[in-house]
Amino acid sequence: MSRQAEGGLVKAARWCAGRSAATCAALLAAVLAAGCSSEGPKPTPLFPDPAKITGHQTWKLDFSNFGAQGIAVAGDAFVIAGRDGHLEAVDAATGQERWRANADGRLSTGVGTDGRYAAVVSRDGDLIVLDRGQATWHRHLDSAVETAPFVAGERIFVMAVDRSVRAFDAVDGTPIWTYAHPGDALTLAQAGVLAAWRDTLLVGQGSRLTALDPLHGTVRWEVPVAAPRGTNEVERLADLVGPAARIGSVFCIRAFENGVGCIDAERATALWSINGGGNQAVGADSEYVVSADGSDRIAARRLSNGESVWLSDKFQNRHLSGMLVVGKTVVFGDLQGFVHFLDRATGEPLLYLPTDGAAIVGTPVVSGNTIAVTTAKGGVFAFRPE
Repeated sequence: MSRQAEGGLVKAARWCAGRSAATCAALLAAVLAAGCSSEGPKPTPLFPDPAKITGHQTWKLDFSNFGAQGIAVAGDAFVIAGRDGHLEAVDAATGQERWRANADGRLSTGVGTDGRYAAVVSRDGDLIVLDRGQATWHRHLDSAVETAPFVAGERIFVMAVDRSVRAFDAVDGTPIWTYAHPGDALTLAQAGVLAAWRDTLLVGQGSRLTALDPLHGTVRWEVPVAAPRGTNEVERLADLVGPAARIGSVFCIRAFENGVGCIDAERATALWSINGGGNQAVGADSEYVVSADGSDRIAARRLSNGESVWLSDKFQNRHLSGMLVVGKTVVFGDLQGFVHFLDRATGEPLLYLPTDGAAIVGTPVVSGNTIAVTTAKGGVFAFRPE
C-alpha cells in the first residue's frame, strides 16, 4: 500500500465514527482498493555514506519485548515509554538507568514529563501519573488519547482524539477544567500539538493553534496554521501534527497533508504558511524550517518569511521520520533504520548511521549533545555527532 493510501485509511477510519456501517464500508473499500492497486513508488536507493562529519553510537536499549512508544526529554535525562506500559528514565549521556516503573497496561501515548512527574495514557483510557518513578494516581478518561500528556506547573494536561483538553492536579489527580470546542466529525488518530508558551497552553484544534489559559481553560487566541483543502471531510482533515518545533516565541508546525506554517505566540499571529502534503513533524532553528512532503522530498525555508532555501529529492519514498534541527545539522531517520545528518543550510548529506534495520519512528530528540531515536522493533539508540 502506498504511503498516501495509508494516510487516507487513517483519515477514513476516524471519519467513520458515528456513521452507518454501509457508508463506512464503502469508503474504506475505496481507499483500500486505491492503495492495493499498486505497490507504490519504490524507495530511492541509499547512496554511499558521505562521512563528511564524524559521529558514533553512544548507547542503546532493547525495548523489543515492550515496543518503544516514545521518548521525552527531561533536562539531562530521557524518559522512554514502552507499548506494554514499561517506563524507564536514563541518563541522556550514558544511558544508565535512573528509575523504571510499569504503568500496568498497554499504552496509547508516549510519555510526558517535567522531570519529576511523568504521565501516560493506556489503551483502556486510564491516565497514569508517576512521581519520580513511583505510581501515585490514575484516572479513567472518556475519550481515546494519542498525544502524550503535557506536564507543567504541577498540572497534567491531556488532549483527546476528539480534541477536548482536560487539566488535572499533578499531585492528586483532581480535575481542574475541561475545554471542548464544537469540532468537525473527522479527527486524526495521531499525536497532535500540546505545548506551552510562557503562561499559556498551546493546543492543536484542527488546523488551528489555540492558546488556552492553563488556570481556567478559556481561549486566549486562535491562529490557523493552514487552510484545509479538498472536496470532502476526509480530504479537508488538517489536524496539527506534533511535536511543534519551538524557536523562542515562534512555533512551526505541520498541518496533516495540508501544509506547514509558523506562528508567533507572543504576537498571536501567523508569520507564514505554505500548502503541501506530508504527515510528519517539522524541524526548525533560528534561521531555517525543514520539512518532508508526502513523497519525502525535503525542503528548507527561512524561518522569517517561508522563502525556499533548498529542496532535496535524495530520500524520496524512504518513509522519513519527523525532522530535528540541531546545531548545523538536520537529523531524521528512514524506513531502513538509518539516521541521517544533513547540512541544514544546503541540504548536503553529511553522515548516516545504522540502528537495527527497522524504521525510525516518531521524531528524534536531543539532550545536550546526545540525540536519541526509536525504531519499529523497539530499539532505542543514542548518537553523538562530532
